[in-house]
Formats: sequence, structure tokens, C-alpha cells
Amino acid sequence: MSTNLRLPARAWLVVALLFFVGLLNYLDRVMLITMRLSIKDAIPMTDAQFGLLTTVFLFVYAVLCPIGGFIADRFSCSRVIVFSLFIWSAITWLTAAATSFHELLFYRALMGISEACYLPAAASLIANYHRNTTRGLANGIHLAGVMVGSGLGGLGGWLAEQYSWTFAFKFFGVAGIMYSFVLVAFLRDRPADLEPPRAVDAPPAEPAPTLKIGEALRSLFSRGHFIVALFFWGLLGITSWAFAGWMPTFLNEHFNLPQGKSGLIATISIYSGSLVGMVVSGAWADRWSRSYAEGRAWVGIIGLCICVPCVVLVGNSTGLWLTIAGLVVYGLSRAFPDANMMPLLFQITDPRYRATGYGLLNAFGTISGGITIYVGGALRDAHVDITKVFYSGAGGMIVCGVLLWIIRPRVTATS
Repeated sequence: MSTNLRLPARAWLVVALLFFVGLLNYLDRVMLITMRLSIKDAIPMTDAQFGLLTTVFLFVYAVLCPIGGFIADRFSCSRVIVFSLFIWSAITWLTAAATSFHELLFYRALMGISEACYLPAAASLIANYHRNTTRGLANGIHLAGVMVGSGLGGLGGWLAEQYSWTFAFKFFGVAGIMYSFVLVAFLRDRPADLEPPRAVDAPPAEPAPTLKIGEALRSLFSRGHFIVALFFWGLLGITSWAFAGWMPTFLNEHFNLPQGKSGLIATISIYSGSLVGMVVSGAWADRWSRSYAEGRAWVGIIGLCICVPCVVLVGNSTGLWLTIAGLVVYGLSRAFPDANMMPLLFQITDPRYRATGYGLLNAFGTISGGITIYVGGALRDAHVDITKVFYSGAGGMIVCGVLLWIIRPRVTATS
């Protein structure tokens, strides 16, 4: 494996730029759910209708994510990212003008369309700039921005209380539009200095054939490891939502905490751990994979093995601080497979269809997570003990570890 090839100067600049795009991506989608009371006061709607605002976003986002990935493969990752950021930021700004439930629902659907193009394109662009020896760290830093954006989503509720529910949408919408012009100036696709040199008298290379969606799907689904990766990512989404999604409710009922405090403890504990875990596990996997082809997969497996006892600890803990410690360690270790899934995926798929493959995985995970939210609510209505939901998630993580072992690359990629 070649490890002495120098990365282009823009390789880490791209990661830094995308850190803030990922932050805005999740901040803009999450902040609505934190200002429920303010929105319902301004625009009368039922709780079911308010929940539908998130459901329609997730459904549209999941369905279109593979298409957004193919568009990035077919055209330009950097241009797709800039266009996606500009459009969803403009929609965020326009959301502030909504005066009815149906207008809000329309804007959330548009948000799903525009944001569906971002993550696959970003993952592919990072992979194009970075080799196997740095992809884990690069992807981890990018996803750390996603974690920060998710955590900052609570600003929406605070700003709604201090000003109005429209203020946050106007502010972050304008911020995203302005940042898109920064990307126009600095974000570029993979530079020519990574391409193999061509002799002076050599004929010009033939243009690459136009990518077709049918060929991309046939290529991806002809690889057994990719199919296993789909099941792995979907099951991982289910297990994560089974635990993290119901943690605020657990803290509220188990420790008699107010709703606001239980929500803050759950999100801050898990996301702070994940923020560190993304960077640490990415760097660790990069280093290990230089000498051991399966090292990256084993980092993810180790993380899942740590998650399982953390889930059991939290489910049985009688002390709040011990529970918080368990949540922080869970968040840290749960980030291990996340930070390394993109580099693993690109070791088992055709480089031409990287964004399409990532889009399919993202869609599968989103749909699985959405189903889990509904099933969890049904189980709660049936008075099922919430810790049983946690333990089912822990069992699913064990299965995820086995699936990750199956798809581990036996030969280390060189690019």
C-alpha cells in the first residue's frame, strides 16, 4: 500500500469548509422541533400535525437521498454542495414567512429535497481528496460538525423564547446563503495533481462515459458486501433510535426530571461523547488500517462492543451521575462505526458510484430510524417497559458487530 503520496493542499481545507456546512445542515433541520410551543402559539395545529412536519421531511429526504448521491456522481460534488446549501438556506429563510400549517409542511418537504443532495456529495468529495490513510479522521471531523449542529439545534427554542419563532429561521437562513458564497470561492472538486501524469506526446484521454443510474445500481447491488452494509446501516439506525431516541423520556420517568432538563442531559451527554469519538476513532482507524487491512472495521466493532454494556448500565442505573457517565461513553463509542462507515463503504464499492452508494445507505438508515420512532411510540402505548426497548437495541448492536465483521475489507485500498 502506498502511504507516501502527499495529499493536496486543499484536502484539509475541504474538511474545514464542510464542517460548517454539516453544522448548518443539521442545525436547520433540528431547530424546528425545539420550538414546538412557540410555533403552535403562532400557527394553530395539533400535536399530530406538528409531528408530521418532521415526518414529511424525513420521508422526502430518505427517498431522494440516493438520487442526490447519483447527481453528485454524475456531475460535480462541489457544485452540488454549494447549490444544496444555498437552496436549503433560502428555504430556511422563507419558512419564517409561513402563516399556516400547510405552508410549513410545504417548506419542510422542500427542505427534504434540498438537503438530500448534501451528505452523499460531501462524503464523496472527502473521499476524493483523502486516501485510506486519512479518510477516517477527515470523515470524523466532518461528522463532528454534524454533532455540533445537532446540539446547537436547541438554540431554536431559546431564540424563539427571546424573540420569535421566525427569528432563528431568518438568521440561520441568511447565514447559510452568505456561507454558500464562501464555498463558491474556496470549494473545488478533486484537483488535477492527484491524477496520474501523462506523457507529453501521449494522446489526450478519452472523456469518461456518462454515468447512468441503472449501471450504478447494478454495480452496487452486485456486490454482496454492499448489500450487507445496507442491512448493517439500517439495523444500526434502529438500535440507535431505540436507545437515544427514548432517553429523554427515560430520564424524565426514572429520575423524575423536568422535560427540559431530561432532554438537555440526554442530548448533551451523548453528543459531547460523539463529538470526541468521531475524531478519535477516525484517527485511530486511519493509523491501524495502514498496517492491518481489517483495522478500520475492527475499530467499529470495538465501539459497538463498548456500547452494549453502556446500554445495560444506563438501563439499570439508580444514580443520575452514573447514568450520565454511561451516556457519554455510549456516545463516544457509538461514533466509532459512524466515523469509519464512509471509508469502509468506499473500499467495497466502485469509486464512480461513491455518492450514490452513500445516498442509499443514508436513505435506508433514515427510513429505519423513522420506523423505530413510530414503533417505540406504539410500544409505549402498550405499556412496554422502556428498558426492554433499550435491551432490544443492545441485542441489535451485537448483530451489527457481526455484520461489520462480514463486510470488513480483506485488502486495504490504496486510494
